[in-house]
Amino acid sequence: MGEQANHEKREGEHVREGGRGGQPLLLGVIGDPIQHSKSPAMHTAALEACGLTGAYLPFHVKGKRLEEAIRGIRALGFRGINVTVPHKVEVMNYLDRIDEGARLIGAVNTIVNDDGVLTGYNTDGIGYIRSLKEEAAPALEGKRVLVLGSGGAARGIVYALLQERPGLVTIANRTAGKARELAAEWAHLGSLSGRGMEELDAVLPEVDLIINTTSVGMHPHVGDCPLDSRQIPEGIVVSDLIYNPLKTELLQQAEVRGCTVHSGLGMFVYQGAYAFEHWTGRTAPVEAMRAAVLESMHP
Repeated sequence: MGEQANHEKREGEHVREGGRGGQPLLLGVIGDPIQHSKSPAMHTAALEACGLTGAYLPFHVKGKRLEEAIRGIRALGFRGINVTVPHKVEVMNYLDRIDEGARLIGAVNTIVNDDGVLTGYNTDGIGYIRSLKEEAAPALEGKRVLVLGSGGAARGIVYALLQERPGLVTIANRTAGKARELAAEWAHLGSLSGRGMEELDAVLPEVDLIINTTSVGMHPHVGDCPLDSRQIPEGIVVSDLIYNPLKTELLQQAEVRGCTVHSGLGMFVYQGAYAFEHWTGRTAPVEAMRAAVLESMHP
């Protein structure tokens, strides 16, 4: 209890003053590449909406410089950073503490700096579930879910999804063995099954929700689709983590089939919102953040 109170006290100091000792709140995102990131626009809007003095900047960090970059977070007094592709796994080696959820997922996308002690979190999965429940599927308990892909994004989604007690989560991957490995790893957390993509015709008729965690259909390959449109059951919920374009080919095909569709924009906004709350202790200004992302996509 004492440690939690001290943590809240430290966060309170950052909230009142912007940063430590009245200094601006220093935030950023590291990745390779990074120029495409919408995070700077989103978090700059969040700082402004909350009246906090500070800056959120993108930093292009190559893999061989990652350890140096993390040391720089401490040395320069950054309050925190986001971590994007390809550093989410490797960065865990250079942190002082890893949140339990991030440890199980095996990836970190948010780092908080408390007086030189760096703690890693994963806000991707919880951000996604918050968005999915608000926008498309308010009740996930007992549902039969198909997750396309078994990479890092899928791990975050499946872990957060299992906290909602779905009836069955089927993980499908082009390499069936990888899907089965993930299903076996987390079998103690819920009912899981791993399949190859060629096996989906036997699974899809019983599915209530499809979640695409692959990059199939992402800009510039906007005409690609991870499923044949005839495979999509009518009237279910279809969700795609991709937010550029906002409506992927998969979601367009799903709409034709009378489905409720859900894009990745909400996940992106809410993963950022949870990160912002870790850094500041403030309730994130979600609508200002969403508006900034949309504006940055259509300048």
